[in-house]
Amino acid sequence: MALDLSKFRNIGICAHIDAGKTTVTERILFYTGRSYKMGEVHEGTATMDFLQEEQERGITIQSAATTCPWEYEGTDYTINLIDTPGHVDFTIEVERSMRVLDGAVVVFDGKEGVEAQSETVWRQADRYGVPRICFINKMDKIGADFDFSFKSIKQRLGVKPIAVQLPIGASDTFEGIVDLLTMKAYYFDEGELGAIVTEKDIPDDLREAAELYRHEMVENAVELDDTLMEKYLEDESSITVEEIKAALRKGTIERKCHPTFCGSALKNIGVQRLLNGVIDYLPDPTEVPEVKGTDPRDKDTQMTRPHSPDAPFAGLVFKVVSDTHGDLSYVRIYSGKLPRGTRVLNPGNGKKENVSRIFAMHAKDREALEVAEAGGIVAVIGLRNSMTGDTLCDPDDPILLERMDFPEPVISMSIEPITADDKKKLGEALTTIKREDPSFQANYNDETGETIIAGMGELHLDIKVDILKRTYGVELEVGEPQVAYRETITQPVEDSYTHKKQSGGSGQFGKIDYRIRPGEPGSGFKFESTVVGGNVPKEFFPAIEKGFAGMMDQGPLAGFPMLDVEVELFDGGYHAVDSSAVAFELAARGAFRQSMIRAGPQLSEPFMKVDVYTPEDNVGDVIGDLNRRRAMIKDQEPTPTGIRIKAEAPLAEMFGYIGHLRTITSGRGQFSMEFSHYLPCPQQIAEKVIQAEKERRAAKAS
Repeated sequence: MALDLSKFRNIGICAHIDAGKTTVTERILFYTGRSYKMGEVHEGTATMDFLQEEQERGITIQSAATTCPWEYEGTDYTINLIDTPGHVDFTIEVERSMRVLDGAVVVFDGKEGVEAQSETVWRQADRYGVPRICFINKMDKIGADFDFSFKSIKQRLGVKPIAVQLPIGASDTFEGIVDLLTMKAYYFDEGELGAIVTEKDIPDDLREAAELYRHEMVENAVELDDTLMEKYLEDESSITVEEIKAALRKGTIERKCHPTFCGSALKNIGVQRLLNGVIDYLPDPTEVPEVKGTDPRDKDTQMTRPHSPDAPFAGLVFKVVSDTHGDLSYVRIYSGKLPRGTRVLNPGNGKKENVSRIFAMHAKDREALEVAEAGGIVAVIGLRNSMTGDTLCDPDDPILLERMDFPEPVISMSIEPITADDKKKLGEALTTIKREDPSFQANYNDETGETIIAGMGELHLDIKVDILKRTYGVELEVGEPQVAYRETITQPVEDSYTHKKQSGGSGQFGKIDYRIRPGEPGSGFKFESTVVGGNVPKEFFPAIEKGFAGMMDQGPLAGFPMLDVEVELFDGGYHAVDSSAVAFELAARGAFRQSMIRAGPQLSEPFMKVDVYTPEDNVGDVIGDLNRRRAMIKDQEPTPTGIRIKAEAPLAEMFGYIGHLRTITSGRGQFSMEFSHYLPCPQQIAEKVIQAEKERRAAKAS
């Protein structure tokens, strides 16, 4: 029997770190009957945080998927739920989850409102066109303020939140919620873990505020539906609850508004009503646009697939987890059916894959399935050549879905295995971790004999080292974190290079005339040929491009990778016998070494977007300290608890910053940072970095 996709919701829970989204997820699992005991993050017993590193730190590192049932108004629904991390170092986990979601619940701290990472998460959801509802959590926290948090969504995110609930009380006096649609108050029995909900009349002291918010909600709802607007102008009281819900649903799916709920997951208040909101306002798989892709046989041909089990199969691998029985690949199925034992095509690499087993996942537990259909999120075993971001499709009707973008690492450190046995284990472990996390990189440096790991921040690398030691049993010596410096060029160069080698028999010959110039920031390496006539035959162009591109890893100043270089081949020469692809590739490599040093090479360093919260009394000290770290202050804005400072600062100056910030703010300051862009390094600092890197490489080589 075909599944009724209108009864499915694929949603994510996402937020700033410490806004309480894992606790919200735990409550959802409890109320949907997926778990019989509530886990707590602060006790290290959260179901979704099942990695030891997550339990110790009380943070979410991996996004975990689970499927849970929910009964609403007598109808059974299925919610595929993905819990995502809030820490900026694990932003890749949020990114890849957003790619496969139909809707999201964004959780905000009732005291802090919109925080730094809330904005990052919101931007990621915008990028993938994900409809959202908002949940203002922690209304039981000292200093919680619904009005402030609600306004911060409007002002800081520049969007239209629409309150559909109001809190009854705040902090110590928070005890329930007012539903602005039914105009009833709901209280959650603490003795029964909030599972028993009592409906009462709205308290007298809240009646006026509720009327005001309801009027605003109705006004916002009718603006989203022309027919409803006419009815509203004739008689506001004639509009039904169902009509308001329908208008808000339409607006949410079109991303014109965001229904806003409130509660306290920790105190078990409001989570069931939030689940009802997921059903009411977030789209089912048939209500989101058809998935887009291209024809793998002709990249210029655009294709789409309907969200239907009758269409040809298409799915996206959005996460790979190493498992005792083989890699567990999480797949979002966009169209068609996937029976167990099927052979599918990975159109990105042209390889066929066997889907030997299919599971519906509940955090780390699993339930075997015979078939999965469009709209589902499942885990499969059997894929050997498919990574995160790869498409799987019907071999007879291929489609290549849009890939995900993964950010470049900004921080690296050296690791050295202690014994020969550790060295062998390390190689296998790094291969597995790289497959699981595309934002993590690891390379062996032949010159220095070091293994260099690179990632998105100090915490990111700390946790990877923990996993190598604990999960894979590799004993390591770990070096200091290093900034991922890059080299760029500042001026164009026109040059010529001839590679010539004669050693009996056929020799090697390749001559190239070329221009090298600085590229646009963020453009990477670009190669073009403007050769007119046959001075360099076309079949050698790829070898020349390969030669130049292969040298981008080693800049002329200190051997750091290069950024943003354009190469134009405009002339050259060849020999009928001695010229070959190898000769022209070697010519390009020699040309790179010859010309880069003439193109005004310059050291660049990563700059981070820094968001600092500080009490008002410490603002001067914090800004003074940031200035000493070569930061550029971009903005300051007051919050109910202090001042929020936005700045851009070089990563090199920000190591260990959290400890220093806590010292100058007596433990009350907080900050987050994420990579922004590369900027030229000041001359005296560049000289020191280049010298230190040369000495480091020389020491390792000897």
